[in-house]
Amino acid sequence: MTGVNQRLGEVLRDGERVGVRYERALAHPPAKVWSALTESEHLRHWFPADILGERRAGAEIRFRFWPETVDYADTELAEAGVDLDDPELPGRILTWDPPRIFELLWDDEHLRFEIVADGPGSRLLSTIWFGKPGPHGLPGTAAGYHFCLDALADSLDNQPTALPDPEVVAELERRYAELIGTP
Repeated sequence: MTGVNQRLGEVLRDGERVGVRYERALAHPPAKVWSALTESEHLRHWFPADILGERRAGAEIRFRFWPETVDYADTELAEAGVDLDDPELPGRILTWDPPRIFELLWDDEHLRFEIVADGPGSRLLSTIWFGKPGPHGLPGTAAGYHFCLDALADSLDNQPTALPDPEVVAELERRYAELIGTP
C-alpha cells in the first residue's frame, strides 16, 4: 500500500462541515471499478463494512462491519458508539448511476464516488463529507479513507492488502491535521 506517497486529498469546507476530495488514477475500466465499489465480494478487500440492502437510489441500507474490522478496530468502534455484538450502522443510497456515480449516506457521513473513463482506465473522484469526528478526530477519519482508497487500488491491481503500518498512519494523520487545521 502506498499510503503517504499518494497525493493527499483536498480539504473541503462548507460552513461548519469539513470534507476531503480524493482522486485516484486507476488502470481499470469504469465497470470494474464500479464492481469494486458496490459488490460485497470486492468491498471486503478495501472497505471496513459490507453494504446490506437493495442497490438503488433512495434505498435504505445497513453497513455491517466485517469481523476482521471489528477485531482490528474494536476500541475505536466502541468509542464511536458501535455495538460490537451487532456492528451495524444505518445508511441510504442517494445516487445509483452505474457505472458512474455511487452516492450514499453512511450514518452521519456523506460519500460520493464518481468514476470517469480515462483512456483504458478510470479516474475515481471520492468526496467524503465527515460527520461527528471519531476517536482519532477528523485527521484520523481522513487518513482512514485515504488508506481505504489505496487498498481499493491495490485490490483492483490484484496486490495484497495489508493493514497500514502504525507509523505511516501517524504520519498521514499529522499531514491531514495540518491541512484540516486541527491539532
